[in-house]
Amino acid sequence: MTVRERSIDYAFKLLFVSVLLIFSAGAASAQRQLGVRPTESGGPLMPEQAAYDVKSYDLALMVNPVEQSIRGMLTVEARIVHPTAWFVLDLDEPLKVEAVSDVFQDTRPMPMQFERRGGKIWIAFPMTKQPGAEVRLRVQYQGKPRVAPRPPWVGGFVWSQTPSGAPWVGVACQNDGADIWWPCKDHPSDEPEKMWLHITVPQPLIVAANGKLQSVVKNPDNTQTFNWFISTPINNYDVSINMAPYRAVEGQFKSITGENVPVFFYAIPEDYEKAQALFPQFLEYLHFLEERLGPYPFRADKIGVAETTYLGMEHQTITAYGNQFKLNAYGFDGLLFHEIGHEWWGNLVTASDWRDMWLHEGFQSYMDALYAGQMKGEEGYRQYLAGIRRGIGNFQPVAPRESRSTTQIYFRAPDYVNSDGDIYSKGAWILHSLRYLIGDKAFFTALRRMAYPNPAMEKIEDGSQCRFATTDDFRRIAEEASGMKLDWFFEVYLRQPALPRLVTETSGNQLVLRWETPNGLPFPMPVEVQLGAKTERRAMPNNTATIPLQPGQVPTIDGNKRILMAE
Repeated sequence: MTVRERSIDYAFKLLFVSVLLIFSAGAASAQRQLGVRPTESGGPLMPEQAAYDVKSYDLALMVNPVEQSIRGMLTVEARIVHPTAWFVLDLDEPLKVEAVSDVFQDTRPMPMQFERRGGKIWIAFPMTKQPGAEVRLRVQYQGKPRVAPRPPWVGGFVWSQTPSGAPWVGVACQNDGADIWWPCKDHPSDEPEKMWLHITVPQPLIVAANGKLQSVVKNPDNTQTFNWFISTPINNYDVSINMAPYRAVEGQFKSITGENVPVFFYAIPEDYEKAQALFPQFLEYLHFLEERLGPYPFRADKIGVAETTYLGMEHQTITAYGNQFKLNAYGFDGLLFHEIGHEWWGNLVTASDWRDMWLHEGFQSYMDALYAGQMKGEEGYRQYLAGIRRGIGNFQPVAPRESRSTTQIYFRAPDYVNSDGDIYSKGAWILHSLRYLIGDKAFFTALRRMAYPNPAMEKIEDGSQCRFATTDDFRRIAEEASGMKLDWFFEVYLRQPALPRLVTETSGNQLVLRWETPNGLPFPMPVEVQLGAKTERRAMPNNTATIPLQPGQVPTIDGNKRILMAE
């Protein structure tokens, strides 16, 4: 990304006072300018991939920045859960498969037959594998991976240079899927329990990646191999590598659990002092998130940030950061806060299907608003929400019941070219409205229980604290916390796109309020009505309420903007 493009992105952020609107506006701009769209990731899971459960990945990769090429070897361990004659992995078509081997036994690898069918590798078992069988397969591949035309929205490898001319390389693939650079089961419902990364680059480049650094091996050919180990489950798209002559700002974060967690902020040499200056505020972000949501989930590995040439992405334990160390109008780095918050919303709690992607983006966008309130008080919170309100389009349900791919949920139908920011901004406003409905105590209890369903889980760091979740899971948690039935709330706000409309009519000495909803859906959302100096919360059974008025009284309805409704 050029300096001019990065400045435009930041200007967008100031204009809309929201990271989410940069993401959605930038994605739409990328599609229009480049005429491209991301490759599909997720969606309905094919039977041959539903037939196995990935246990681990081990990726050895040599990266050549000069030729912009890679050569890799991926070993996958899996357990068969349904009878199958095939083992199907995803791999982007520009990458060539050289060999596939069975390496289950400690003997010489046994070659296996395979076919390339578009972006998939169909590996044939000699005989049908039965449930309970363990497999260990190795894929050797190489080529020039897809170059990201506009990361992170349209992803791939990012080949760039630092101001001094050194290679500066990264990869982003949330919308496109990890198969654009390594063979995998490209679906959010199946995370490996652990993963190894062995990344070889020319000296003196540093590789910042997920997990914990085990060793660095200098090779005779003037390259060096960085061996990283990820000890907890990880989303495929969160696996990332960043290469540059990094300098790391190092420190410790004292978690609310009492543990000291190592922190690394990898910056290019030219920005090292800026990273040092931002580091203390970064730790404050972590404290705030822990207080609201529970302990940082990946204490077993590290807290990591890597400076990138693109805006950002929530890569687990190695957050991509490209906001040029700029603070927003509320006095904090909105991009860094947003991305590090995804360690909870997205990495700890993961949507099992992309139809529930708002659990990542809407929840974290709401945390952004809360932090604006932390910095600027209640007025800052409201201003932040008012800023992102403009991004709501209501083109499709925020959380449809049908399976969705990343492209389908992130971009608008029918052409899937223009971005749809509702999983960000509308998702945040839905949470804001829920908070009003059930009250602060129940709401913040539900938020924390969504992150950690019970307090005992907050002490766990071996990976079993990570979980898949759905929109209905959150509904049940909110119902338990509040003691209220909330199916009507979720049905109107999340399962269909149109917003409720509040119709007001004054007749003589009465004010009549009526909710209009698609297909007459029930929506007994109470409404705040101010009459003179008194503000009352009026119940709306059967979607209506009648309020007596004194002569000359002019009511103010929902003056504090607590309810998401059609304007």
